[in-house]
Amino acid sequence: MTALEGLFPKGLSQDRLLGGRVQLAQPLGGYRVAVDPVLLAAAIPAEAGETIADMGAGSGAVGLCLAARVDGCAVIGLEREADLAILARANAAASGLAARVSIVQADASAPPLQDASVDHVAMNPPYMPATNATVPAERLRRVGAIEGQASLADWIAAAWQMVRRGGTVSLVHRADRLDEIVSLCRRCQAGGLTIVPVWPHAGQAARRVLVRLRKADKSPLTLHPGLVLHQEGGRFSAAADAVLRDAAPLAL
Repeated sequence: MTALEGLFPKGLSQDRLLGGRVQLAQPLGGYRVAVDPVLLAAAIPAEAGETIADMGAGSGAVGLCLAARVDGCAVIGLEREADLAILARANAAASGLAARVSIVQADASAPPLQDASVDHVAMNPPYMPATNATVPAERLRRVGAIEGQASLADWIAAAWQMVRRGGTVSLVHRADRLDEIVSLCRRCQAGGLTIVPVWPHAGQAARRVLVRLRKADKSPLTLHPGLVLHQEGGRFSAAADAVLRDAAPLAL
């Protein structure tokens, strides 16, 4: 057993994202990366030379997908759990991205970055508030699914402090919390909000939303047409496949 495997008693799976561009070891007993982090990474309007903070980096999926898609950008992953931070660093090395993706052990409520120090912030926070959830016994499932001391309001406020003027804060979340997300974003500023619904199949209600807030932007709220993940028969739609496998950007 390697030292890395020794941190995760239930073992690790070896997975690939973006058609193999990203190598991602994941704890078998914890939160499992699906499409949400990949969609979020595709929605960040990053360019070469820019720096992005990935809040709640976990095993590193968002930051690694972003670095693989945008050559020349730098990512700072912030992860509270020590074992996940170690795993994310190992995944960056395995993906050949360690030079541009660094992982810092830190809580989302107190990020160790200066105000207005990054160009963009990405976050895939826990989806369930602690007051309204069945708490998993497994620690890694719990921290990935249930908000801790840092609430969603704390995550958004901390991200807003970190991002520079003209930069963006982007998150993926449950569609049934969209009203709360919009309200929290409006506490930061009145305009500059963009929303993309994500539908499992055409004709179904959206289960996820991608939300972007641009700092110092007064434009009205924009609701995009959205993304349908699956076509008839269960296969990914052409639009989803381009994002999930071919590393295409997701326009917002």
